Amino acid sequence: MNIPRFVTQNAPWLLAGGFLAFLSGFGQTYFISIFAGEIRTEFNLSHGQWGGIYTLGTSISALVMVWAGGLTDIFRARSLGSVVLIILALACVSMSLAQHSWVLVGVIFFLRLLGQGMLSHIAVVSVSRWFVATRGKALMCVGLGFSIGEATLPVTFVAAMKVLGWRELWLVAAGISILAIPLLWTLLRTERTPQSMADTGVSLGMAGRHWSRPQAFKHWLFWFMVPALLGPAAFSTAFFFNQVYFASVKGIEHIQLVAFFPLFTAVSVISMIISGWLLDKLGTARLIPWFQLPMVIAFGLFGTGQSPLMIALGLVFMGMTAGANTTLPNAFWAEFYGTRSLGSIKAMAAAVMVLGSALGPGLTGVLIDLDVGIQTQYLGAAGYFLFTSALMAIGVGRARPLLAMNI
Repeated sequence: MNIPRFVTQNAPWLLAGGFLAFLSGFGQTYFISIFAGEIRTEFNLSHGQWGGIYTLGTSISALVMVWAGGLTDIFRARSLGSVVLIILALACVSMSLAQHSWVLVGVIFFLRLLGQGMLSHIAVVSVSRWFVATRGKALMCVGLGFSIGEATLPVTFVAAMKVLGWRELWLVAAGISILAIPLLWTLLRTERTPQSMADTGVSLGMAGRHWSRPQAFKHWLFWFMVPALLGPAAFSTAFFFNQVYFASVKGIEHIQLVAFFPLFTAVSVISMIISGWLLDKLGTARLIPWFQLPMVIAFGLFGTGQSPLMIALGLVFMGMTAGANTTLPNAFWAEFYGTRSLGSIKAMAAAVMVLGSALGPGLTGVLIDLDVGIQTQYLGAAGYFLFTSALMAIGVGRARPLLAMNI
């Protein structure tokens, strides 16, 4: 089935998944960070104190995500998504009204858990259940929701700061979250069958069975994948978190670096579309061991390149992995472990990724304080992605014969 026809026939469910992915932006680093200057000024926080608050709140959200993600195995997407949006709106209101810095830990916790964590999780788990043979195309459509949010929310809200204060803009975010609920219910009046509920899924995992979360946790393949789950979240977040410092080290204006970001977004969208198409053609097992190799080149260029052109090329390669990261890992859990407990199993993976996004900025900051330059760190990151690619090649290669038992 070609993509336009597929989208037309499945528009309500694809729009719902993409819409939840878009709304997850209110809890993503790219959105919260645009208010960093105002928050630090308002609460008299140093860069280290604000970074510590952000890391602490995000880390706690990663722990809670292990439990909360399993709710997708119990509740329908429209019901759970609505509750998450209501609490996310309350978190946005809390950010608007916060008067003391200690409150920020709790606010960041809820924003990260509900936005980056749960809304993203509900979107990818739902479409992974609803679509089997066309799972790659479905995840590609959800990925567009993430990309549209990343491309539009920061610039829109930064522009709006000329008219409204930062506290009022968080109220706007709360209002958007609440207004989204009726649309979500309209799109999901009927969830896609026959996989509307977790216990009716028909997509089996390795050895021709559905795996439970404890079984997946004890299985060796999960631990082969953990470093690969940590890497993109940790180092991509660290790159964008340290963008001002990185530009100064490279001797270029910050605006020059930012001007390349649309290139990164464009490449990630193209990569997402291609990887989604290839996923349906070739399967996850043939593709996932290699999707982080462009990160080796990207961080190698970030570490050694001195010209703006080399940095732009690095962002191109980073965009290749970023796009594929939207489709391949999400399809991996459904294909290798089945869909009955997909929410619970995927929650463990989501928690690892959230933890990575917390550790990346903190780790790079500590190393900078220890006089380990950002360029040296990025060369280390390139080596790390070589390591994760080797682990995936070994682990997935060993597990692949078990998929042949799915009959």
